[in-house]
Amino acid sequence: MASKLFSLACIRGESYGHDLSPRPHYPSMPKYPKGVSSSDEEKKMEEGTESKALFSVIGMTCSACAGSVEKAVKRLPGIKEAVVDVMNDRAQVLFYPSFVNEETIRETIEDVGFQATLIEEEINEKSTQICRIRIRGMTCTSCSTTVESALQVIPGVQKARVALATEEAEVHYDPKMLSYNQLLEAIEDTGFEAILISTGEDRSKIQLKVEGFRTDNSMRMIERSLEALPGVEDIDVDPELNKFSLSYKADITGPRNFIQVIESTGSGRFKAKIFPEGGGRNDHKKEEIKQYYRSFMWSLVFTIPVFLTSMVFMYIPGIKHGLDTKVVNMLTIGELLRWILATPVQFIIGRRFYTGSYKSLCHGSANMDVLIALGTNAAYFYSVYSVLRAATSPHFKSTDFFETSAMLISFILLGKYLEVLAKGKTSEAIAKLMNLTPDTAMVLTLDNGGNVISEEEIDSRLIQKNDVIKIIPGAKVASDGFVIWGQSHVNESMITGEARPVAKRKGDTVIGGTVNENGVLHIKATRVGSESALSQIVRLVESAQMAKAPVQKFADRISKYFVPMVIVFSFTTWLAWFLAGKLNRYPKSWIPSSMDSFQLALQFGISVMVIACPCALGLATPTAVMVGTGVGASQGVLIKGGQALESTHKVNYIVFDKTGTLTIGKPLVVSTRLLKNMVLREFYELIAAAEVNSEHPLAKAVVEYAKKFGEDEENPVWPEARDFQSITGHGVKAIVRNKEIIVGNKSLMLDQNIEIPIDAEEMLAETEGLAQTGILVSIDRELTGVLAISDPLKPSAREVISVLKSMKVTSIMVTGDNWGTANSIAKEVGIDRVFAEAKPEDKAKKVKELQALGYTVAMVGDGINDSPALVAADVGMAIGAGTDIAIEAADIVLMKSNLEDVITAIDLSRRTFSRIRLNYIWALGYNVLGIPIAAGVLFPSTGFRLPPWIAGAAMAASSVSVVCCSLLLKYYKRPKVLETLEIRGITVE
Repeated sequence: MASKLFSLACIRGESYGHDLSPRPHYPSMPKYPKGVSSSDEEKKMEEGTESKALFSVIGMTCSACAGSVEKAVKRLPGIKEAVVDVMNDRAQVLFYPSFVNEETIRETIEDVGFQATLIEEEINEKSTQICRIRIRGMTCTSCSTTVESALQVIPGVQKARVALATEEAEVHYDPKMLSYNQLLEAIEDTGFEAILISTGEDRSKIQLKVEGFRTDNSMRMIERSLEALPGVEDIDVDPELNKFSLSYKADITGPRNFIQVIESTGSGRFKAKIFPEGGGRNDHKKEEIKQYYRSFMWSLVFTIPVFLTSMVFMYIPGIKHGLDTKVVNMLTIGELLRWILATPVQFIIGRRFYTGSYKSLCHGSANMDVLIALGTNAAYFYSVYSVLRAATSPHFKSTDFFETSAMLISFILLGKYLEVLAKGKTSEAIAKLMNLTPDTAMVLTLDNGGNVISEEEIDSRLIQKNDVIKIIPGAKVASDGFVIWGQSHVNESMITGEARPVAKRKGDTVIGGTVNENGVLHIKATRVGSESALSQIVRLVESAQMAKAPVQKFADRISKYFVPMVIVFSFTTWLAWFLAGKLNRYPKSWIPSSMDSFQLALQFGISVMVIACPCALGLATPTAVMVGTGVGASQGVLIKGGQALESTHKVNYIVFDKTGTLTIGKPLVVSTRLLKNMVLREFYELIAAAEVNSEHPLAKAVVEYAKKFGEDEENPVWPEARDFQSITGHGVKAIVRNKEIIVGNKSLMLDQNIEIPIDAEEMLAETEGLAQTGILVSIDRELTGVLAISDPLKPSAREVISVLKSMKVTSIMVTGDNWGTANSIAKEVGIDRVFAEAKPEDKAKKVKELQALGYTVAMVGDGINDSPALVAADVGMAIGAGTDIAIEAADIVLMKSNLEDVITAIDLSRRTFSRIRLNYIWALGYNVLGIPIAAGVLFPSTGFRLPPWIAGAAMAASSVSVVCCSLLLKYYKRPKVLETLEIRGITVE
């Protein structure tokens, strides 16, 4: 349950003039009983702790009901806050138990006339914080599972997810029970390096570099000055780096205030600037790529000579003679050279495999590093034994495998380098989003009249709430906000995926990171830093890439047993071939001239050990999910992780809401019919003067349409309306220019004893037959006109339903509107099944009914009154969210209001999942085929043998191929049919 509930009015399609005002605010009520002074009461409240109670309130129908409940509760002593949510039949009360208890509050609600029940299980809501940590050193699924298990057993951790592909952990924990430092320690205890990315605290943070101070006193003086600023919550000082890390409330203060305070402290000798950024995900990836590249290049320096001396120079007579020269007994120069060259590759360059396997084994698990360390050690130490025996024996001729261990490590490092290079590309979507914000912004200073006094170019990270920013043509919008001056077209494709530039004028909202096309705009910043739409999208995509798809559990289960099974199979292979050789079970001609039966068996055993690849299995799902969610974000489809992707590809039933989903969601006047001779401009001036005082959506539609007839469309001036009266559910009355104006539905006219002519009756019937709302206008008690108001269908609604049918997805419509309008709309778009006059809980009930029949159900709604159904559905899609992307209920957020994106979401999930299946087929098929071949299954019949270094190269190639297979999703194109829908959409508009 969200911590704040909102009071919403009942919206009924058939009623007009219904009260749609926001939750009423009443004067403060006395919070203490008679005889208790306010000072006593305040003291008692300070000593006691506040409690929270949640009630189910049955019987509320509109905002007036919510207001009466709230008013009654607030009259009780000891009530701190009371909020009533009429849509979900809930009331949340913050109170002081020393004055009032839950039972008294419940009885008070029932005294107002509603049934109230205390909801026990949701009272003590757990406080949860989400911490994100970067983990270095993980190589395969076994590593990530080890870390995840270590985190999940810590008391206070509610949920822990570790993603191998992003090398990050997301931990949901109770801050009252443990701190993020304990989480970092737990990860480091498992043998991996942990770096904190964010603590999840709901506050803004900034790091400043301060220059000019020489003593600790200066630093303390700056710290005290900053602490005195309102809104500053926490300050952390690093004296070595001259760094101040501040946590603050963005509503109250901001980074420019900090710099101003620092530079005004100490006679202006201190200078402050934003601390240079570093250590981000991209920097870490670049450093990792460089490390693997350096290691691979150094391994080549030693491995190439080893390869040449063992494989090439042996066939060049002069060089062969030199390499075969004896040094001590049977030890040759060639063997000594290979030993010297292979040793740094094994122990210095290959050190990472030793440390990785040691850490893994310490925690009772085995990863890929264990296989590599065992395989290369077997080859290296057998070679050392062989060389030492040759050096001490006058007859033993040595056969070494130094080239096997050196080439094996080189090929694995090459594979790892290519893998991290490819994995870096899977998160390009996030990198592109993060780079959308401009580096600088032009901040304007205005006088009281709104005139520009000065302008200053600043770092965009220094923007604060309510700053006025100038956006020139071609420049990026520096912050979320709204236009206060100018008009232009803004390209929002990088955020919403909307291809066409969007017109912006005074009052319109803009999103940070979008591009201004032609005019100059002055905007007022409303959401900055971590609150911006861009930051929220980045966080959502990052969180999505952390979330595991259920199919990933398959790989996790295999990884637990994979490495031990491979080690057993490898040893069995060696033993079988060794015993077969000793017992003469195969011809001596099978043994190469340079080996004996033990060495042949050893090569088969090592090949089995190094060809097996748990990495490919571990990367099959997360890399595809990363690329899929990234591509979705670039198309304006925000998918919240692997679970959502997996469920979406199975969807075979879609439940559509009507208003704002199938329709545009903005009522428009579509026709005006006058029954008397009258100038249309004067007619609309009179009714707009009356309607402008109403908050009803239909009234707003009339006023908006009336603006077209005025001289100043942007700032119209309407005649004065006296004696205004809003008749709930019917319409409005007012006196305008000494004429009585009544605007409303048929029942209002009948109540006011106004005669409705037959012509008007016929017009109303015709209007309702077209799924439109008919509004009657009376001037001086004589019916003068009939307005038809419609909420138009989205241009591509019918085609989208048709395409979904071709994708074997059945569509149904569930709406709160009346049956007549609902049936008319459904018929127009091609939906056969309709459920009308449904409350929010009825929508959720319908979703559950379909699920009970075995269908996978998606719900498409606007994310407000559809939230119960969005939660109940297998996949909740919030459509037309725009900048408000933080919709908890939805699994997929469609940034645009286009219905086509429903098809995009389903098609993208199907493509992503087919890619995951392909990855698994490749990863499993590779191991199922590769391991027997490496074990020598083909050797008896064909003589084909897989040398260990080729097996190692194949293992490295398998991981790279899985990542590259996932990367092909980057070239995803929406279904071609959607391109024609967009063109048609432009024509309609």
